Amino acid sequence: MRRKSQLNRRDWLRLGAGTLLTAGFWPGCARWGHDGSAGAFRFIAINDTHFHTARCAAWFERVCASIRSHNPRPEFCLIVGDLVENGTQAELGPMRNFLRSLGMDYFAVIGNHDYVSDTDRSAWNELFPDSLNYSFEHRGWQFVGLDSTQGRAWQQTRIQTPTLKWLDDRLPKMRPAAPTVVFTHFPLGADVRYRPLNADEVLERFKDFNLVAVLDGHFHGFTERHSGGTVLTTNRCCAISRDNHDGTSEKGYFLCTAGDGQITRQFVEVKAG
Repeated sequence: MRRKSQLNRRDWLRLGAGTLLTAGFWPGCARWGHDGSAGAFRFIAINDTHFHTARCAAWFERVCASIRSHNPRPEFCLIVGDLVENGTQAELGPMRNFLRSLGMDYFAVIGNHDYVSDTDRSAWNELFPDSLNYSFEHRGWQFVGLDSTQGRAWQQTRIQTPTLKWLDDRLPKMRPAAPTVVFTHFPLGADVRYRPLNADEVLERFKDFNLVAVLDGHFHGFTERHSGGTVLTTNRCCAISRDNHDGTSEKGYFLCTAGDGQITRQFVEVKAG
C-alpha cells in the first residue's frame, strides 16, 4: 500500500528539496519501499580521474587492474565527470580506451574539466556520444545520468535548462516505484561544497520516485547525506594528478552493491606504484 506524503505541493515548494533532505524527509523511498522485484548486482563508481599526463596513464592502468580483480565481477562502471583535465581529444581518447579495457559496460557524465572552453565540448560529444542526459535500466533498477555543468565553471554554478527540460520529458516515462539511482558530476547533497545553486530543481523532480542513491563527484572528498532511504554521496578523487579537497590522501573508487532496494558502497583504495 502506498503511503501518501504528509506535505502538499505548496509545502514542498516552500521548503525546497534541500531543506527536506536536511530534515530527513524524502517522500519517494518512504512511499514506495522495496517490493523485491529488482535484482542484486555490483557495479563501480569513479569520480574525478583528471587524466592528462603519462603519469596519469600509468596510474590508471593500476586502477583498471584493481577493478578487473574483483570476484564476482562488477557488471558495469559509472564515471561521474572530470574524466580529463583539459577536455581535449588527446586526453579523452586514451581515457575512453582505458574504460573499454575494463571489459564491462561503462556510463559517463560530463564534468567541467571535460570542456575545452565554456562553449566547446566537441571532443566529448565525439568520443562519448549521447552522454549528457540519459537513463538506462539494469536488473530492474533505473539509472539516470545528468549533465550538471555550466561550461568550465567550478563554483557558484547552475544546472542548465536543457537538463531540466530533459527531466521533465523523461521522468513521466519512467517507473516511480523502481529503485532509482542518479549520477551527476556536481554534488546534489545538502550543504556539500560546490553544490549547484539550483540543485533543488533536480531533486524536486524526483520527489515521487523511489530515489535510493545519488552518486556525485567534483568535491574530492567523502560526504554522505541521508534522508530516509536516500543516500547522497561524493567520494575521494581517483586522480594521481590532483589532491583531495578534504585533506585525505587515499585515492580510489566505490565498489557498489545493489540489493534489497538499497545501495551499499565500499571504498577501494588504489596505491601509486
